[in-house]
Amino acid sequence: MLAPAHVGHLAMLRALIRQAAAEGSFESSLAQDTPKAAEFFAKLKRALTHGYFAETDPKTGRIESVAVPGYVFWPDDRNSGSTPVGFGLFRAVDGGYELWLAGLEFGRRGSGHGRALVDALFATSQGKTTWVVRIPRGSRYRATVQHLLRPHGFESAGDTSNQRWFVRGNAPAALVVKVHDIIAAHSPRITTPT
Repeated sequence: MLAPAHVGHLAMLRALIRQAAAEGSFESSLAQDTPKAAEFFAKLKRALTHGYFAETDPKTGRIESVAVPGYVFWPDDRNSGSTPVGFGLFRAVDGGYELWLAGLEFGRRGSGHGRALVDALFATSQGKTTWVVRIPRGSRYRATVQHLLRPHGFESAGDTSNQRWFVRGNAPAALVVKVHDIIAAHSPRITTPT
């Protein structure tokens, strides 16, 4: 079951994100009390409070509002006041969304709950127009995530130095080109011994 995420879920999201960051599924700096983590969680709080956050467009320098709808997840059809065990947050991109963040309690992994979470997220109105998913290249769940995304039409588009990118097969052509340009500009550097 999904329900809209709100600022009252911030502590739960923070705990799941910190736990996942500590094991490599999110940026490692989010596991610690760092300035980068403080900035990230302040941005997340704004998104949960207002449904959007502000971002500077790197090309124009303008500050843009970016829609960030999200959901929390329970593995059954009722929440009965219990704490959610997972979440998914979307981030608006060209003509649709990116699945920006998603997570599931460690104890719930491997029992079909990850598939249920992903299926539920992609069944939402935002999920139906989600074109992009990124995960850390070093995540031990890379293969699992790829397996969970494939039934929803996603294929690996390539890697940057830190991330693996997935693009949905029916994504707008201009967005696909943009993703491939980002990957080409930031692809991992392979060094050869001299």
